[in-house]
Amino acid sequence: MNILAINPGGMSTKVAVFHNDKAIFSQTINHPTQELAAYSCIAEQKEYRKKAIMNALKAQGLQLSNIDEFVGRGGMVRNLEGGIYRINEAYLHDAAIGLNGQHASNLGGILAHELAQESQAGKIAYTVDPVMVDEYEDIARLSGMADISRVRSFHALNHKAVAGRYAREKGKPLSELNLIVAHLGSGISVGAHKMGRIVDVNSALGGDGPMSPERAGGVPPLALIDMCFSGQYSRQEVYTKLIGEGGVYSYLGTKDMLEVEHRVEGGDTKATLVMESMAYQVAKEIGACAVVLNGDVDAVILTGSIARSHLLTGWISQRIRFISSEIVLYPGEEEMDALVVGVLDGLSGRRPILNY
Repeated sequence: MNILAINPGGMSTKVAVFHNDKAIFSQTINHPTQELAAYSCIAEQKEYRKKAIMNALKAQGLQLSNIDEFVGRGGMVRNLEGGIYRINEAYLHDAAIGLNGQHASNLGGILAHELAQESQAGKIAYTVDPVMVDEYEDIARLSGMADISRVRSFHALNHKAVAGRYAREKGKPLSELNLIVAHLGSGISVGAHKMGRIVDVNSALGGDGPMSPERAGGVPPLALIDMCFSGQYSRQEVYTKLIGEGGVYSYLGTKDMLEVEHRVEGGDTKATLVMESMAYQVAKEIGACAVVLNGDVDAVILTGSIARSHLLTGWISQRIRFISSEIVLYPGEEEMDALVVGVLDGLSGRRPILNY
């Protein structure tokens, strides 16, 4: 069985073809900033990204007729349980309008659906663990302001994937483990995994938690209110200050953490302060998750693209060793594999396929 997996990101689209659970082709298609700038919103990028995917397949001698199943990363749709979902009209509508926000992941399911339809009319496409997975315990939903519920938008797919990997490697059911997973990328999300369910997590795109290479994370709200009503900034400009030009970028003018690390190694004291502050904030969020789990933590997992930094993970590890002696590094992301394994599990009956 050949499966096409699609994972759109802010500046790229990852595409892969698997034969069962083995990748036979994988590519990250980078999208130049000037090309994306031609589109006023994420939804308008659909045909541009679809053409890029088709060109990538063609270059490998692959056609849609070679593909048996289609799966795309899930976007900012309604809050829902983790799992494997059939993409239906309700999902397509919510993804197209960005029901819970604008992010490139909204296009994942849409592109998978459209390519499945072009392959064979009526063919079902799937998504797995969308970013709006909501397994919160009720006590975690309250924000402290009755009009606003805590937002759930995070790297659910990779969180679930690395937690499952750890359980398999330990030979234990996920339902018997308490884990803390920190996804460290352009956004950062730290989640408390209680016996297989992510019962609390900061919103990587919703404006809380640690700062990241390009996101501010939680900032003092009264100062933010003053900024919003100062008359100096539009709504979009404030949004961009928080998401896109916040975090490390706002202090150092770069989102490239490899560059930041080189600056630290070269003795740049400001870069050192900013990078170590990000590690400090991640460690503090991990500590909060330990409280959620009543201090019963089997392991802390550090994952995502910047988990490759031994400097960053070292700083984090120094602060959290008292929480768990088991600190595990799974650098990078396992999202493509997780999408495909989800489809295989669903079609084989190992896990249920849910209706959105």
